[in-house]
Amino acid sequence: QVQSVESGGGLVQPGGSLRLACAVSGDIHNSRAMAWFRQAPGKERDFVAAIRWSGGPTVYADSVKGRFAISRDKAKSMVYLQMNSLKPEDTAVYYCTTSGGSPILSTMRNLSSYRYWGQGTQVTVSS
Repeated sequence: QVQSVESGGGLVQPGGSLRLACAVSGDIHNSRAMAWFRQAPGKERDFVAAIRWSGGPTVYADSVKGRFAISRDKAKSMVYLQMNSLKPEDTAVYYCTTSGGSPILSTMRNLSSYRYWGQGTQVTVSS
């Protein structure tokens, strides 16, 4: 089992920044993928960004590419999502998740690759 606890959400004006943090616990193998998804009311849960626990290449949704950055700190058992140039359409509950297996790069954006989920943290972008 892997457990995740998200923090760092809140209310921010358009163009502002937030950094989300995810504290993870459990046995996480290097090949596991760590990801952020988000879900707005009445919408599907959409992929945002992913990174393998061992590091390496990152994967981003087109809608956040160039604005968001995912990172992880194995020593601190943390995953982060730095969000810059925030837009109202970024408003959602953001979830930290860990894969159940070892997804290849091309499947790291797929919801079906992930098994363990945090409770989510609300991000609201509004003036």
